[in-house]
Amino acid sequence: MKKLINDPYKVVDETISGILKAYPYHLKMAKGSSRALVRKDAPVKGKVAICTGGGSGHIPVFLGYVGPGLLDGVSIGNVFSSPGADDMVAATREIDGGAGVLYLFGNYSGDKMNFEMAAEMAALDGITVKTSIASDDVASAPPAEKKRRRGIAGIFFAYKIAGAKADTKATLDEVKATADKVIENTCTMGVALSPCTIPAVGKPNFIIADDEMELGMGIHGEPGIERTKMKSADEVAAIMADKVIKDLPFKAKDEVAVLVNGLGATPPEELFIMYNKFYDILGERGISVYKAFIGEYATSMEMAGASFTLLKLDSEFKKLLDAPAFSPFLPQWRRA
Repeated sequence: MKKLINDPYKVVDETISGILKAYPYHLKMAKGSSRALVRKDAPVKGKVAICTGGGSGHIPVFLGYVGPGLLDGVSIGNVFSSPGADDMVAATREIDGGAGVLYLFGNYSGDKMNFEMAAEMAALDGITVKTSIASDDVASAPPAEKKRRRGIAGIFFAYKIAGAKADTKATLDEVKATADKVIENTCTMGVALSPCTIPAVGKPNFIIADDEMELGMGIHGEPGIERTKMKSADEVAAIMADKVIKDLPFKAKDEVAVLVNGLGATPPEELFIMYNKFYDILGERGISVYKAFIGEYATSMEMAGASFTLLKLDSEFKKLLDAPAFSPFLPQWRRA
């Protein structure tokens, strides 16, 4: 294992410490926790607060989406492991501004169990909590069983749009309904080219030959739907686009937001080469791109590969997608 770390068992805590030192004017540690970060100005009175969480190893998910117009707090576990309920409830207490808290996280058993426990603990403090669970990975279950799907990079759109909705001073029920609607209209497909190494384990989490790729692999190395010989960027993009477009399904005259996400070791040039093909495929099918996001939005340590996400837009989604937002991990929000 070759990594720029110190103690493999201190990676998460040293990462959090570095983030707090880098962005002291934007983020702070929640009281009573060493694994929960919140907005520096938390709580925002009268606004629904949004809290997420999950295992580390996926920056900017989950730590990178805390800020105005986005999320209010986050709890972090060990690499690829759920955070504890105590850390989740510490973040919840810190961000509650009196309008309730929405838990928004990916569809993984450990996260579901611990967020449920945290919600019960928060209720004892008089904090109302509701939950929305992202499930955008089309490779992990068929459309008829969408509630079993993993949540992956598409959660970015739920963060952005639900965060903007909360800024309008909408009610907790309204913010949850918006998040759920985003989740229902978001589909993602990924491809992995290499494994990654969890520091505390010290060896790759799966084996794949240099001339192979795996379609549909999860961001923790969960099995995909097919392992094949490497193909060109255009061939891979065509396969991914076909599966995503057919899933919702997306149709001619739909307007979409596109996310082409790097998994950690994929150069930006390769992401733009893939987007070049995705854009052409969408155009051929009469689907117009309103806004595109290309870069690292949900990584998997040093895994090589990418994911392709489509969100079907309506007028409200477009307005909320364009609303101001800021995180030190992301560029200043702008329409162009």
